[in-house]
Amino acid sequence: VLFRSHHARDAWRCDDRSEEVSLKLNPKKIGLALAAPVSAAIVSILISSLALLVTKKSPIEAFRTMWEFGSTTSSVIEALNSATSYYIAAIAIAITFRAGLFNIGVEGQLRLGALFSMYLGAMLTLPPILHVLAIFIIAMTVGGLWAAIAGILKVKRGINEVISTIMLNSIAGAFSSYLFSQYFSVKVEGSNNLSTATLPESGWMPNLSFLTNHLDKADTQGRAIYGMFAVAIALGVAFWWIVNRTRFGFELRASGINPIAARVSGVNSKKMIVVAMISSGAIAGLSGLPTILAETHTYNMGFRAGLGFSAIAVALLGRNGAVGMAFASLLFSFLEVSSRSLELIDIAPETYFIMQGSILLSSVVAYEVVSRYRVKIVSNDLAKAVAHA
Repeated sequence: VLFRSHHARDAWRCDDRSEEVSLKLNPKKIGLALAAPVSAAIVSILISSLALLVTKKSPIEAFRTMWEFGSTTSSVIEALNSATSYYIAAIAIAITFRAGLFNIGVEGQLRLGALFSMYLGAMLTLPPILHVLAIFIIAMTVGGLWAAIAGILKVKRGINEVISTIMLNSIAGAFSSYLFSQYFSVKVEGSNNLSTATLPESGWMPNLSFLTNHLDKADTQGRAIYGMFAVAIALGVAFWWIVNRTRFGFELRASGINPIAARVSGVNSKKMIVVAMISSGAIAGLSGLPTILAETHTYNMGFRAGLGFSAIAVALLGRNGAVGMAFASLLFSFLEVSSRSLELIDIAPETYFIMQGSILLSSVVAYEVVSRYRVKIVSNDLAKAVAHA
């Protein structure tokens, strides 16, 4: 009945607002909201500490070293730049999560988007702003088209998007390697490193140097915050607004929560599947650009691998919310950067992966436990209300 009503969207928004207000006023709900992340943090610290103790290393010394190294100015800047790619890729995944889908193919989509945008972008001769915009459009188009394959296969043939995107990742990896090595690369004499032609300066993304100009150059070590950092913030705001305050976002969430009820209410669920996959792929195409546009200005053999898979963990940890994913991105990037200091005290930097995995696992478990407890509380409240009616 809710989905058939023309006032369904307004009712949903009112429910959301009432939940927000009650969350601010109800200490119990505030406690439940904090219980999951706090308990997950405690469990992950314990697991990481046990792993360090097994190797006869001091957890206190390890965490202190990571904090001292990760809190330096240059490390903070590097973490923000790393978090930019994490966040954009996580938004791409969250779009499909909200539609009840699971796009595991972000890794292939961002790789193809980066490769084609650099190869074609180097051929263009445009004014600075238009040149960067053209690179964005190329990356989004390639990523969106590659993701559309999975959406069409699901709609037309009922193929699960998890399976199709995993397979498309493998194809994208092989396809990009073939194109890069055979057609797109420029071979430099005396070097084994292949790369595409260097972008003209008009295609470079300006850094946000004005944010760090007042800092000591010795502290920044020549680093600056990527210009794509501002793009990531804009995408986060747009994602929140579209998902929570527009009709498209309402239909997207409705399709994910209850596809049958959504279809009964007039939502074209098949169309939403394809649109969600294309939108996700388009955003994924952008996630491979931050470092390329700011530093290397070319696609080379050192292109970052595994970003799309790590972004899945970021989206899950952030609960597919714009703010939650921002904190998750910062956490993952901080651990990534600060873990390099562990070599200074003879601890394998791979300990970072143990921390990352324990955070994700404990978060998933903690959120599930809290969610079930919240449902139990609501059920008890409803039972009391009915008993007193």
